[in-house]
Amino acid sequence: MLKKLLIANRGEIAVRVIRTAKALGYRTVAVYSEADAKAMHVELADEAVCIGPAQVSASYLNSDAILDAARKTSADCIHPGYGFLSENAAFANACKDAGLVFIGPPASAIELMGSKRRSKIAMQQAGVPVVPGYEGDDASDDQLIAAAKEIGYPLMIKASAGGGGRGMRLVESESGLAESIRRARSESKQAFGDNELILEKAVIEPRHVEIQVFADRHGNVVYLGERDCSVQRRHQKVVEEAPSPFVTPELRKAMGEAAVKAARACHYEGAGTVEFLVDKNRNFYFLEMNTRLQVEHPVTELITGQDLVAWQLTVAEGLALPLAQDDICLNGHAIEVRLYAEDPAYGFTPQTGLLCAFEPAEGEGLRYDSGVRTGDTITPHYDPMLAKVIAWGQNRNEARRRLIRALEDTTVFGVTTNRHFLSRIIANETFGAGEATTAFLQQTFSNDPSLHPQTPDIRQLALAACVLDHGTSGQSAWSNAPATMTPIRLETGDTTVELLVTRNGHRLSVLMGENRHTLILDNQHDGQLSVIDNGVRQTCHYHRQGELLFLQAFGQSWSVRDVTHQPSQGAASAGSGRIQATMDGAIINVVVEAGQSVRQGDTLVILEAMKMEHPVTADRDGVVSELYAGMGDQVKRNQLLVEIIANESFEKENNG
Repeated sequence: MLKKLLIANRGEIAVRVIRTAKALGYRTVAVYSEADAKAMHVELADEAVCIGPAQVSASYLNSDAILDAARKTSADCIHPGYGFLSENAAFANACKDAGLVFIGPPASAIELMGSKRRSKIAMQQAGVPVVPGYEGDDASDDQLIAAAKEIGYPLMIKASAGGGGRGMRLVESESGLAESIRRARSESKQAFGDNELILEKAVIEPRHVEIQVFADRHGNVVYLGERDCSVQRRHQKVVEEAPSPFVTPELRKAMGEAAVKAARACHYEGAGTVEFLVDKNRNFYFLEMNTRLQVEHPVTELITGQDLVAWQLTVAEGLALPLAQDDICLNGHAIEVRLYAEDPAYGFTPQTGLLCAFEPAEGEGLRYDSGVRTGDTITPHYDPMLAKVIAWGQNRNEARRRLIRALEDTTVFGVTTNRHFLSRIIANETFGAGEATTAFLQQTFSNDPSLHPQTPDIRQLALAACVLDHGTSGQSAWSNAPATMTPIRLETGDTTVELLVTRNGHRLSVLMGENRHTLILDNQHDGQLSVIDNGVRQTCHYHRQGELLFLQAFGQSWSVRDVTHQPSQGAASAGSGRIQATMDGAIINVVVEAGQSVRQGDTLVILEAMKMEHPVTADRDGVVSELYAGMGDQVKRNQLLVEIIANESFEKENNG
């Protein structure tokens, strides 16, 4: 009997595993980096051990520190979650050598499925359909170029050890092949320490459909339906649903049986996911097998009524699977989206800072898997996912409707999120018709307003003015004194707007240029403002942090900074030459030096945050007068990095 479980992960998956483990009577152990000392998963666990500094290489990827934490706490089993060490065969072996039960498949299965080349060969031998291509032992440039002529174009270059779109290139013609091979090798080597490549015939605009499989030590293998993960951005999943609107019962059975063959071929145990590409004619091809619990496993749980983490623990104890294939039934429809601290309007730039408010919506059929709370700080060290938002319904439209409402009603203040972007996807007609392929975001959805910067309209600015004019406490009502007129100035993004606010009792009128908007205050308390707008009562949520005001209404979020009492040209305003860090992170390159002439838009430094590189650019022409940060420095959001002054000012300073 296993008694104490160490979760070798962080964030929402650690929280999710801890909750099931506790419900089953396990004692739980959390591990954490110094940056996560106050994290939710740390507080929920019975015990917790610090395993190193914030950098993942020194903490969550430090297998020695994790095994030492298990020894200190007398844990007898380890759940790796997803990411980090979850698909690391050496870690699975190390757990076994330390006398610990690894909640996952045998190391041999992890190792086989970790190689796209070897796994594809194994799948061919097992009779699982694979994409035509080249996966030979000789992966030299010359051999790949020769093989490409036989495969034909378009084709995909893939890193054999890869995942998440890294080391992957779509090649349309022979002219671009050699350079694409070079770049894919370099990217694969940097990301995975392995530059082995394979080639595959490109399946154009396919569906990405995956099958959840489970196996035990007694030879039982089952599949629990499919998940459609076709809506992706740069090969990263954005929306997942079960069942797939494209899959027929016949196709589900054929893919499920193929996935079972795949699991048997590698002597699998536990939870696994076999991923397929499905073309428009419903031909399916093996893509890869993920030897762990998937991020999107909740949609399978909601349509099957099963707890997959509980299944993992059952299998790890050597027991048989809870259900046979004929006992598994699918009920209703579930859709999951990943709520990220990122800004879709600015290239999905990760966002960091204080999470002033995080209040999930409530309602029938809703589930939130999250590892953060109000008051937490979103750091640049880890993935910026705040929560997985999942909705279940008796049918697909009911699930869609519930999910849209959940996203619109979830309150997030302090960091920009992709909340509006996600709700727009779910409401989109093409998605609603079940016709979204892997090309959906790049083609059908590419011009959606959520992907482009939007200046708040006059109604949104009027709501901000209403809060600022009345005060945010809401403790005192507006008086019926004679009408007063007040100018206010609000900064939103790179724009500053001048408003003229006229207040007469509970009526507030905002004039911006020739546009006017009038609101009538109905009620205000506890961060909620109720107004009557054109005869319709509306509610706006808000949170004020100093001069910054966050607002949410009509399914959208926006923020303004009250700069009414600041000089017209603030020190850090657009074009000031005072270049600040856009988020917390590390400086990995300084491109310029003091005294160098630059043009507006030139890259000055490169900031790394959340595993991504972000160029910080000049906001004006001029000369670099000062550098305030160097390579390797950890910087905070809004920290001054570079100062640029006009050419004539620089010459005057240097010529006395």
